[in-house]
Amino acid sequence: MKKSFIRTISVAALGIGSLVTLAACGGVKATPYEVGKPVKIGLICLHDDKSTYDANFINAIKEAAKDLGNDKVLLEDACILTGVNEDQACLDAAKDLVKKGCNVVFADSFGHQDYMLEAAKKWPEVQFCHATGTNAKTAKLANYHNAFASIYQGRYLAGYAAGLKLSISNAADFDGEKAVKVGYVGAFPYAEVKSGYTSWFIGLRSALSEANLNVNKLSMDVEFTNSWYDVNKEQSAAEKLIKGGAILISQHADSMGAPGACEKAGIPNVTYNIETKDQCKNTYLAYSRINWAPYYKAVVNAVFAGKGIEGESNSNWTGTLASGSVEYNVNWDNMGELSDAVAVAAAQAKFTAVAAEIAAGTRQVFDCDNFTVKGQKLTSYKADTDGDFVGETEVIEKVNGKDVFMESKYCSAPYFDLDIDGINLPQ
Repeated sequence: MKKSFIRTISVAALGIGSLVTLAACGGVKATPYEVGKPVKIGLICLHDDKSTYDANFINAIKEAAKDLGNDKVLLEDACILTGVNEDQACLDAAKDLVKKGCNVVFADSFGHQDYMLEAAKKWPEVQFCHATGTNAKTAKLANYHNAFASIYQGRYLAGYAAGLKLSISNAADFDGEKAVKVGYVGAFPYAEVKSGYTSWFIGLRSALSEANLNVNKLSMDVEFTNSWYDVNKEQSAAEKLIKGGAILISQHADSMGAPGACEKAGIPNVTYNIETKDQCKNTYLAYSRINWAPYYKAVVNAVFAGKGIEGESNSNWTGTLASGSVEYNVNWDNMGELSDAVAVAAAQAKFTAVAAEIAAGTRQVFDCDNFTVKGQKLTSYKADTDGDFVGETEVIEKVNGKDVFMESKYCSAPYFDLDIDGINLPQ
């Protein structure tokens, strides 16, 4: 019988931990990985595929596995674990996947991170990759990683599309005496959510400003559900925003609750992670999402080749528009009435140009000229970029001579946690 061999990989040179055979926890030993053999992967999800957020991860890992092929990756249905709470259950799930022979374990929710870190310490020969987290930078483990994407770019573009919609359908509202209001259904008042709704709002205002409309008349009300996935709360939040006068609504929430409420009320809606063109034929306007497939592929390719994860820095990986990790879509059919065909065509051309500027970096989402905080323009801000709740990193930098808040440059997870003027938070 031919003995299998394990090629030891230099941590310092490659960033992927040495592959060893002896570590175990509770009698569970990790399966040794041989470079060049198919990489077995597993996924831990907070909810199941009824959640648009979790479905996005599940669909992406299946897509990545299909694209990579069986010669490079192994993915079994039994290695996609759903409904895993952000507690000891996560460590138990990681243990189960290690027991099943997974060489890489992914997890999709922020609250999983402490348990993923503990698992990484227990099984150093397995790669643990956690989405949305912040502690890999300081953990400094060769087998523990954080990942996110510059979704604020996609949200800005979705917001820009919303601004184009208002500039076509509601231009007269900006000449009247009544204030114009939009709404946003958010999960929690975390930096991830704030970064999202702020970039969306800035994008919306940018489109209105470029259409020479009075953006000072615009404000945005935010309602938090304090849950990542709750159909009833998300529906109720949207209904409250509509009752409060919002004429267009977006969301950072994971169900059809808000889009469904908007469709019922005839209010244009911008979604996250899900395109609702079929479910909300009359009101779906645009969506943005993170495509996790490029990250899954980057990790599998790294392990397969015995190399570091391409694009990773300080154990953090950030996807972009250029990497295919940030996606968006606009439903031009709902941009205006049939009589607005010329205006819609012009808006589509403008949107395409702006998207190219964002991708090229010539238009910066968090350009400090585009927002104020308590009436003041930001020229300096120290953000928490390592998850210790202390602002330690200066993130305002000059880009082409302009002050820009450099979101996700020093940590993959969003750290824009400011409350800008024009956005009304619940009291």
